[in-house]
Amino acid sequence: MSKPIVAVVGRPNVGKSTFFNYLAGRRISIVEDTPGVTRDRIYTEIEWRNKKFTLIDTGGIEPYSEDIIMQQMKRQAEIAIETADVIIFMVDAKDGMTATDKEVATMLRKSNKPVILTVNKVDKVGDPPPEVYEFYNLAIGDMIVISSVHGLGMGDLLDAVFEHFPEDIDDDEDEDVIKVAVVGKPNAGKSSLINAILGENRVIVSNIPGTTRDAIDTHIEIEGQKYTFIDTAGIRRRSKINENIEKYSAIRSWTAIERADVCLIMIDAVDGVTEQDTKIAGYAHDQGKAAIIVINKWDLVAKETGTLEEYRRKVYESLGFMTYAPVLFISAKTGQRVNKIYELIKYVAEQASFRISTGMLNDLVNEAVAMVQPPSDKGKKLKIYYMTQTGIKPPTFVIFVNETQLFHYSYERYIENQLRKNFGFEGTPIRFIHRQRDKE
Repeated sequence: MSKPIVAVVGRPNVGKSTFFNYLAGRRISIVEDTPGVTRDRIYTEIEWRNKKFTLIDTGGIEPYSEDIIMQQMKRQAEIAIETADVIIFMVDAKDGMTATDKEVATMLRKSNKPVILTVNKVDKVGDPPPEVYEFYNLAIGDMIVISSVHGLGMGDLLDAVFEHFPEDIDDDEDEDVIKVAVVGKPNAGKSSLINAILGENRVIVSNIPGTTRDAIDTHIEIEGQKYTFIDTAGIRRRSKINENIEKYSAIRSWTAIERADVCLIMIDAVDGVTEQDTKIAGYAHDQGKAAIIVINKWDLVAKETGTLEEYRRKVYESLGFMTYAPVLFISAKTGQRVNKIYELIKYVAEQASFRISTGMLNDLVNEAVAMVQPPSDKGKKLKIYYMTQTGIKPPTFVIFVNETQLFHYSYERYIENQLRKNFGFEGTPIRFIHRQRDKE
């Protein structure tokens, strides 16, 4: 079977994200002393006693809250509980047992899943304080006392989790998964697109900008191809990032771009390409990521003959460095053209991994040089000896020349255009490395 899933649930601000980050070994969940910071389910892989499992951090559960975000957080936690094989129910030793803890305990008992009652924030070594024993009134079973901040009791807790794992766990890694980062400024429709792709409310969607604060991985398989979609917090201009939480979210979004194979650059069709969109696309380009420019909310744009082509022209005008990226016009709300995304993602991922033999490359170089002579400077002419491909994702080529200073950007762009004309490379940037061959 696949890796077991362990969900960490509880009311807000009991230390779930601190616990999650301690086990993950890096700051994945946002940790801030503000209730409701972790709004969606966050995933990471953990290994214990040579077995791997997926750990899910969830937003805090407030059963009776009328706040729309808190209600959606509750639903997200419920989905995590339904998905999980084992549940870690976390409570706060410093606050003591609360009415919300009792409501969450009732919800968990109805799930019929293995539940491990975990009392957090017991920060001293030795016998636990007497007040923690009141948590037995939750009728969950034996408790384990931990400190997420200091790492106390973690081994005992993981051993208890491990006891509920089946023996036939499949630890094999999926190497054929295409990782897709969905990036863009706030409220461009990133979460709506993920939900349209999955057909379920996987990510909290609201018209309040900044709802998605974490980067969230969602796994799906379509026609034999596995994808991991990374929904990210909207990236705002730095001057508008006031809260610490917003700063963490922006960092998370940049990190999502770095670990992706393909980036979906989400543009709001009503707003058009903004300065912030240009920065986001530029970062994906600089990181060498394959990209698709997705124009969302196309259903809201008034159309006449030629509207689409004129809009595409303006997009490429604004994103002049990314004219290699295909432009897809969609409506995540109505589902218009959303089904075309898979095919396009797979295509640009293949283009980014395409290799050309050295022989074919040098045939192309010889033909290109014959058509357009290399530049010269002060009587010295550029000579291209040969070119070879040294990498993929992005396709990277080393060009050996007589003088690297003579290789002007304009001629490099000409060679790039010839590569694209003959071999495609649609959706991916191309990298060149200039090497000066020894005179001897």
